Amino acid sequence: MAINLQQIFNSSFGVDLVSTLGRALPLRLGHSIADFVAERILAFQDSELIRAVRANQWVIRGELLEKEALDRVVAETLRHSARSLFDLYHYIKLPEVVRDLIVLDSTALQLTRRGEFSDRGLVVAGVHLSNFDLVLQWLCTHGMKPLVLTLPDPQGGRRKEFESRKKTGMNLVPASLGALRHSLKHLQQGGVVLTGIDRPIPNPGIRPVFFGRPAALPTHHIFLAIKARVPVVVMAINMQLDGKYHILTSNFVEMDSHPDREMEVALNSEKVLNMAEDFIRKAPQQWAMSLPVWPETLDLVPG
Repeated sequence: MAINLQQIFNSSFGVDLVSTLGRALPLRLGHSIADFVAERILAFQDSELIRAVRANQWVIRGELLEKEALDRVVAETLRHSARSLFDLYHYIKLPEVVRDLIVLDSTALQLTRRGEFSDRGLVVAGVHLSNFDLVLQWLCTHGMKPLVLTLPDPQGGRRKEFESRKKTGMNLVPASLGALRHSLKHLQQGGVVLTGIDRPIPNPGIRPVFFGRPAALPTHHIFLAIKARVPVVVMAINMQLDGKYHILTSNFVEMDSHPDREMEVALNSEKVLNMAEDFIRKAPQQWAMSLPVWPETLDLVPG
């Protein structure tokens, strides 16, 4: 039976262990251990986590990589993810150090200076590139005031992370029908709602095209933007050669209308996802998505 690495990492024990190591170890040693752990994880080729990473990386790289090349990019992806996780807990209590590691573009800078409410609401669509969690927490404690829609009903380690982030003052709301209604009202009042757009969901009613394939991705951010008549801005993080986390933001995307509601949601989702694709292509090995975005490709991947 394939081992469930995802369950281990998301458990209370897993989060406590990583948090303890992140706080206790110096950076260089922590990165060495992160690399070692990534190499050990690679041994579990039949695990759901490894199969998902392989499939996702295969698709975003044009479905062209053969086994050996794919092995290399998966290893690189896992190393970056492991180091990012260590950095999250290493730096989380050192905001003055984090500030020196972050490079804000003009839109991100505006968001930190914007009040909780403005003349018009805004949906921020987050992409899980590099250390998005670390940068988001820093932004939310240094001026940015979004309502953050999170995973529904967090349990185990996810619950610990949720409670820890709530204590920093982040306005976190687990996704639900009630949360969507609350988010819509928040947008209509001129607030900012931030949510991830590249984490797959089970049995989606609409499958927007992403990297050339219909994807099992959420569309709630588009529903909110259409209903509230507000734009969407895509945000991602890219660690560059200077060793810093660069915040990347798209232009503001206005929603297009269409007489067919499902088509309206699908077309606007794809317009937003096209911008997410551009950010991911800049650093595909930093796309930290370990759930299958295109489940049908799991059995198509070489190796």
